[in-house]
Amino acid sequence: MTTYLVDDVIALFDGLFADRFNTRLVLGGDEPLYLPASESCPFHQVIFARGYFASALHEVSHWCIAGARRRGLEDYGYWYLPDGRNAEQQVAFEAAEVAPQALEMLFAQACGRAFHVSVDNLGDVEIDRMAFQHRVEAQAQCYESEGLPRRATAFRAALAAYYRQGIGLSEAIDSGRAALIQRKTCRLCD
Repeated sequence: MTTYLVDDVIALFDGLFADRFNTRLVLGGDEPLYLPASESCPFHQVIFARGYFASALHEVSHWCIAGARRRGLEDYGYWYLPDGRNAEQQVAFEAAEVAPQALEMLFAQACGRAFHVSVDNLGDVEIDRMAFQHRVEAQAQCYESEGLPRRATAFRAALAAYYRQGIGLSEAIDSGRAALIQRKTCRLCD
């Protein structure tokens, strides 16, 4: 039985990206957040919520999609509305979440874990969870056929090496680093 510890995901992420991108994966509180380096913290922080394994994978997927300009902005410059979004706000939320949840799905598969889409809205708006899930699955398939962003490719390789192949953390990080320097990437992002 595989044990899924957030400390291992943190070690894999930091081993791959701390030096090259000055970015670390950080266990946070109630809400996830991305903070660029500042006077108070010399490195960028991908902060995931409450120590949840799935939250760590999800927040990493946002970071893997964000370009250099967005990585210089708090929370990548995106808006976030909590539960209770109206129908129009929910449509915008889902549109922004398709790509990161598709990567999260691929990361979960690399770990041998189940993935569940998140519509993240407990308000009164009727939500078609299955339609959203189909859009996420279609995007994941697109990534599979056209290529993942380079950082996502590296992280996925490290996760698969560690969780699926049983390779130690150091070797799994090396596996991810090898994927990081390969140039076959998604045509849409880096």
